[in-house]
Amino acid sequence: MRAQTATRVGLFVLALTCAAAAQTKGPLDLANAPVAPGARRIAYGTDPLQFGELRVPSTKGPHPVAIVVHGGCWVARLGTMDARAVALDNMRPLAASLAEAGIATWNVEYRRLDHDGGGWPGTFHDVARAADFLRTLAADNHLDLARTIAVGHSAGGHFAMWLGARPKVPETSELYTAHPLPLSGVVNLDGPPDLKATISVQQPICGRPVITDLMGGSPDERPDRYRAGSPIELVPFGVRQELFLGRMFAAQASPYEATTTRAGDPVRLTLLADAGHFVFIDPQSDVWPQVLAAVRRLVAKPE
Repeated sequence: MRAQTATRVGLFVLALTCAAAAQTKGPLDLANAPVAPGARRIAYGTDPLQFGELRVPSTKGPHPVAIVVHGGCWVARLGTMDARAVALDNMRPLAASLAEAGIATWNVEYRRLDHDGGGWPGTFHDVARAADFLRTLAADNHLDLARTIAVGHSAGGHFAMWLGARPKVPETSELYTAHPLPLSGVVNLDGPPDLKATISVQQPICGRPVITDLMGGSPDERPDRYRAGSPIELVPFGVRQELFLGRMFAAQASPYEATTTRAGDPVRLTLLADAGHFVFIDPQSDVWPQVLAAVRRLVAKPE
């Protein structure tokens, strides 16, 4: 894959692909893909959907950790698609590959639109609670919480960024937590950093008004919710960010670049404008080495 690279103020790298990334697998293909054994299902709450799958590398710890957040339009089911295509199942290959690379993974499930308790604020609360639950898991599993990042795809990319921004959530918000688990970085794999900007494409992408359903109204109707739940509204959040945007959300690259550049947030953007939506989470794709390199940058021990 050919790429042209430019740097702005040493913080922002923009890679423009000249050729479409190969795309052969869809979400159900990934959900059905064989993965190495070793994941342990652990509940972080009492609801059946409040659980995660923990994978710990076979090497000696303490291990860096990636909180893995799946996408799927924030919904329980997307059209006639198998429900596993929009659940944590499609992130298992990514989680297993990171674990093989020496990075523990906490692949989390959460309630979504059309689940009891999903939507505002329950979906956000689940993702936050799952992240904070790593404090409970750390000692027994030799996890290095000082090197914890979030990796999310599509709607999960939005949540990965939001997890990094949680310290900036206003105290007046229902989403506020006094001491959220601090992250050392976030990786957004073709997810929207700006919920307001996603409203114009929510219907063609997801087939329903998922953003306004998730937030319980429009930005005019619920401005406080968008200020607390949309990553671009929380900039600068002072956490290193790696964004990979394909054709699904490429239009958000320039506005987010401008916003973070003004704010001084440490962001690296890889724009693959012709890339399919699922190459970013397929460990066999030609994009995967770039994703793995980004994860390794963020979990590396400080020199």
